[in-house]
Formats: sequence, C-alpha cells, structure tokens
Amino acid sequence: MKLKTLCLTLGAALTLMACSKSEAPPTTAEAPAAQGPLVVKIGHSAPLTGPQAHIGKDTEYGAQMAVDDVNAANIQVNGRTLKLELLGEDDQADPKQGTIVAQKFVDAKVNVVVGHMNSGTTLPASVTYANANIPQVSASATNPEYTKRGYKTAFRVMTNDEAQGKVLGEFAADKLAAKTIAIIDDKTQYGEGIALEFKKAAEAKGAKIVAVEHTDDKAVDFAAILTKIKATKPDLIFFGGMDPQAAPMSLQMKKLGITAGLLMGDGGCTADFLKNAGASAEGRYCSKPGVPVEKMPGGPAFIDKYKAKYNAPIQLYAPYAYDAVMVIVEAVKRAGSADSAAILAELPKTAYRGVTTDIAFDEKGDIKDAAVTLYVAKNGQWEQVETVGSKPAAQ
Repeated sequence: MKLKTLCLTLGAALTLMACSKSEAPPTTAEAPAAQGPLVVKIGHSAPLTGPQAHIGKDTEYGAQMAVDDVNAANIQVNGRTLKLELLGEDDQADPKQGTIVAQKFVDAKVNVVVGHMNSGTTLPASVTYANANIPQVSASATNPEYTKRGYKTAFRVMTNDEAQGKVLGEFAADKLAAKTIAIIDDKTQYGEGIALEFKKAAEAKGAKIVAVEHTDDKAVDFAAILTKIKATKPDLIFFGGMDPQAAPMSLQMKKLGITAGLLMGDGGCTADFLKNAGASAEGRYCSKPGVPVEKMPGGPAFIDKYKAKYNAPIQLYAPYAYDAVMVIVEAVKRAGSADSAAILAELPKTAYRGVTTDIAFDEKGDIKDAAVTLYVAKNGQWEQVETVGSKPAAQ
C-alpha cells in the first residue's frame, strides 16, 4: 500500500508539473523575436561614379535623409520599433551593371527597392524584381515603359515622359514659336524616350523636325553633329539626355555661332548644367516633373535640411527619393510587416502627402499628379516659366 500511495503521489506531481509548464509564460530565452526591431532592408541604386555621379549621389542623399528621419522617429509597428537599413549600390548608369545590382539585392533579401535612377537601368532591373516579387519604387526613371509592362511590382513617384515630352513639345511650338526643330538624343532609354515624345507633340503642333541626330551618354564633343545641324538653320535644338552632355553641347553651340535655342528635359535641368555651361547657359530652357522645390508642400523645409546636412544644392531627384522611402514606410505601417508581399499589397492604396506632392498611384503604378514645370536659365539660376498639369494640394 505504501508503494502504491507513493506511485500515485509521484504521478500526480508529474502531471501537475507538466500542466504548469504548458501554461506558464515563456522564459526570457524563449521570448518571441517580436520584441526586437522590425527591420526593413531598402535597396537603392544609382550611378555613384562616372559623369552622372553628382545626380546619383543627390538621389542617394534624399533616400538617406528619409531613412535617418524614420530611424530617429521611434515609429512603432505592432509593438516593434521600425528600423530602416539602406543598402546602396553603384550601377554606373549601365544597363548590364543595373541587372547585376538587381540580382545582388535579391540575394541580399532586400524587402523593397528605391530606384534605379536611370530609365536604362530601371527597365532591365524591373524584370528581376518582378520575378522575385520585390516592390520597386522609382524616384527618377521617367520612361513610360517602366509601368506599361504590367509588372505589379513597379511604382513611380514622379511624372513620366509621356506627360513631360508632350508638355515640352507643345511649349516649343506654342511658347517658343519654334517652326523648325533639330533633335539630339543620347541613345539611352531615357534620352530616346523623351525625344520621341517631344517629337510627336511638336509635330502635332505644326513644327517641322529638320534633323534627328544621336550621340551617347559618354560623349563630350558634338562639333560634327552641331555643324551638320547648323546647316538646317533650326529655330530650336531639343536635347534628350543628361547634363554631362548638355553643358558641353551648350558651350559648343555658342562657339559655333548657332543662334538656335536649346530645350532639354529634366536630365539637363540641374545646378551642374548652369555651373558647367557658364555664360552659354543664359536663355536655355528645360523641364522638370512636378512643381518647383520651393513650392512643394514640404519643399522649403526640405531645402534647408538638405543644405544643412550635405552642404550642397539639390540637383534633381532628392525630394522624390525621400518621398519614395516615406511611401514605403506608410505601406509597412499599414501592413504591420516588413514582408515584401505584404508591402506590395499596400502600395496601391497609397494616399500620402509627401515633400513633393500628394502621392497616389493609378492602376499602372504611375503617380496621379502629372505636373511638369518649365524653366529658363537667368543669371546663373533656373527661373520658373510655368507649371502645367498641377492640381492644388489637399489641405
């Protein structure tokens, strides 16, 4: 009997211990990982070396400012502190390198990508991100094909070149009264793309295209092309390309005595163009997507903060890169997750007042607010001429 009683007592004790263990809260060693930060890895790619490095760094600076602001804000997502990590890569504005960088981001298991800066790198990279189901938010690639391909991973926070090229072509014919126009592009997907849209719009307005010439995004000597164009006596030359080519082109136009005006898209609409083109910049025209930075909802504060942090003028895309990161953050907050698929599901629902404008996406992933601003160079500054297609920001 004593032995039987002892066995029953031990059995009851073991049963109680088992129940107690199953009902007790986990120890510190067993605490769920949810107590740690919610880390979101953001890939960012731009040309950080080469002739376009100043624009690439400008884009990276904008993204880094947003990352720093978010990490300093102690944002809580489901009880976890949101922490952003920016993984920067140099794609050298080269399509092949852009594809290599894209695969590198996939292998690094980034949750989302901001970029690439150039259309020529964005388009091939977008295939890789679509296959990996990684959201890609472009702050600068304006070629319409980026969102026309139907990839559900592709979003863009600035106006594309269908809108920008149309505005430029109509401006050339209507406001600059150009009857004859020569076109030069740099053979990149950005340069050719915006030149084509410009040509269609200018011709629709009755302008005659007297020459179409091609260069590349490494060239600095345009004497042969410009001499050929000079013989056609155009009222205006349109250049589709970036400022490392636009500035020497402007200088050489003046040296050759070409009196035609020069009109460019956003690639030439930079502080560096004004600096490097010198006196030849005076009276040149360009466009940028969106409204002038100082007239953006968060523009004045952004300008001050950027100058204080980097001691440099904004070149082009920094405010848009900042907004691209913030749009991602809002998607993460709504999703309550850093998972790429969860972020992707929330991005189409975006309704966010950014530095640049009120951001919402259409069914293709393009921004709905398709404003374009025209500028003229005066006394070493870009001066606003007019803004087309803008709508008042919601209060």
